[in-house]
Order: sequence, then C-alpha cells, then structure tokens
Amino acid sequence: MILHSQIVGEGRPVVILHGFLGMGDNWKSLALSMAQKGNQVHLVDQRNHGRSFHHAAFNYELLTQDLKAYLDQQGLERIILLGHSMGGKTAMNFATQHPDSVTHLAIADIGPKEYPPHHQAILKALNHLQQSEPNSRKLADALLSEYINEPGIRQFLLKNLYWKAPEQLGLRINLNALTENADQIGAALAPNAIFSGPTLFLKGAKSAYILPEDTPGITRHFPQARVVEIARAGHWLHAENPKDFLAAFLAFIHA
Repeated sequence: MILHSQIVGEGRPVVILHGFLGMGDNWKSLALSMAQKGNQVHLVDQRNHGRSFHHAAFNYELLTQDLKAYLDQQGLERIILLGHSMGGKTAMNFATQHPDSVTHLAIADIGPKEYPPHHQAILKALNHLQQSEPNSRKLADALLSEYINEPGIRQFLLKNLYWKAPEQLGLRINLNALTENADQIGAALAPNAIFSGPTLFLKGAKSAYILPEDTPGITRHFPQARVVEIARAGHWLHAENPKDFLAAFLAFIHA
C-alpha cells in the first residue's frame, strides 16, 4: 500500500512528514511558498492519518518502510526531508537507515531522545467525539472542549473531520490503532543510528521538546546538526511563526 500525498510545484524534491494526528494538508500554505523557490513539495499523509491507508500496526520501523515504498513508487532517489514532531522521528529513522537518499534533513521541534506518553487527554477527547457521532462541527468542537481548553488545539484536531454519511461526521485518522499504539510515538532513535549529512533542528522558543541539554544527544546521532530557535513559537512552530520557519528552512536547503 502506498501513502497518499499532494504534490506541489516542480524542482528539487522536498518531502514533508506531518506530526501525530495531523496530515499533509496542514502544510499546504508553506508548501506553496517552498514551490515558488524551485522545489517540488510532497505533502505525505503517514499511515493511519489523512487519506492514507489504515492498518492496526503502527511504529517507526513501519512508518520508515512506508516512506521508502512511497519514494520508490515516485522514482525519487535523493530528497530533502522535513519532518515535524512524529514526522520528525520518522524522518530521523529514514535518514539514518537510508543516508544516500537524503541530501538535507530538517527536523521540527522533536529530538532523538525518548519522550514519555503525553497525548492521553487528546486521545480521550477524540475517542469521546468518535463515539458520540456528531452531526455538526459545532457539536464536535463542544465535545472536544470537555477535555481540551485550548481552541487552537481543538481546531487542529477538527481538521480530521469529514462527512462519512449525511449528517454524520467521522474522523479520517485510524483512532483505534493510534490509541492502541500511542506509546510508540515517543520512542527513541536507535542508539547506533547516525546520519552524517547536513541536518537542521528547528525548535520553538516557547516549546520544551528540545532543551539545551539535548544538544549532545542530537550531535551524537547527527554530527553536522545545527539547532535554530524560531521566535514567538511553541511546538507548532511552522503554524505559529511561518515566516521565520520558512526563512530558516530555505536558508538551510539553499546554502
């Protein structure tokens, strides 16, 4: 099974991997800007997300294999690879396993270390929404608000809704598989995994996902890594400060 994608522009191939509970479409506006700079941008939906296939099995080894199959199907031999959060973990795994396939590696607000499970409230909210079978986006938002106070997070999650039947909304994500395998999201990169090519870590200034003490671990796996902080941004740095995020990414790949 091949992953679903949207392809924008012509030129050097840039593959973008979204984060947990996201989809490629979250990156559409940035992809259009990247395409204007001579890049062909592939917005890939990872398994159990967006319009890609559903499968009960879910871990980074499988996500890495999915990406390799997609690149082979597209005939892409050398790519610029950008991943955010969970997508960053997939990108790290892919680059360390297939270093000759990646010219530049960019990781957005995630490190190679292990992260403890921290999506329980969000998954509980989504399961509540799914079981309630809402018939309007307003009702869906109200259901999520019982567990999630932040409107921005709810709006991000509500992008997964679609009309599965007249007057019945459903979720595009495979919520059962993601809930069952939630402990896989924070898995650490293998201790011996190394990618020696050009690498950029972008961290949100207001995010705690990458801390100063994480730098030795990053450079152990990625000897050429630079860490650049994006001002006025948290974990969703590409959405909160897209101008600075895009500038840093383009400067990196065009250096």
